[in-house]
Amino acid sequence: MRADARRNYDKLVSSARTAFAEDGASASLEDIARRAEVGIGTLYRHFPTRRDLFEAVYVGEVEALSRSASDLAGEPPWEALVGWLHRLVDYIATKRALAEELVHDSEIFQRCRDEVYDAGKPLLERAQEAGVARPDTNISDVMRMVSGITLIKVAEPGQLERVLDMALDGLRPQQPRG
Repeated sequence: MRADARRNYDKLVSSARTAFAEDGASASLEDIARRAEVGIGTLYRHFPTRRDLFEAVYVGEVEALSRSASDLAGEPPWEALVGWLHRLVDYIATKRALAEELVHDSEIFQRCRDEVYDAGKPLLERAQEAGVARPDTNISDVMRMVSGITLIKVAEPGQLERVLDMALDGLRPQQPRG
């Protein structure tokens, strides 16, 4: 891709990310092109269909979330896991409308799902090896728990994070009862 075409592509993806976050999956393609300061023809040259644009934004967001797991590698095991899971909740909560536009059994969706699982798995395993996370669970269990939490309709700011923290208390190893 030529440098100017790459800049336009990046501006379109960035503008689409913002528009989808503000207006949901029904954001106007004309508005996205306007935000990117390009013509609608440029948008359609890069993204012939709305779905192509959804996929580009979704894949970019998944890649950023996955990279964020390595950003936490220097943290203590429990803090790294919890920090990443909080990022995951924020990601899921803000990207649900976008994800719903993709077919959940599509190759792109499955590849992105696998990438997220692959990013979180070492964090969980590291916490388990350190004895700060239950040994009887796996990344699939944790991802289902977090996904379920993101379905909660919250009534106040910070509520979703508090619910996640309560659930994560259950991820800690059980203490013997005296």
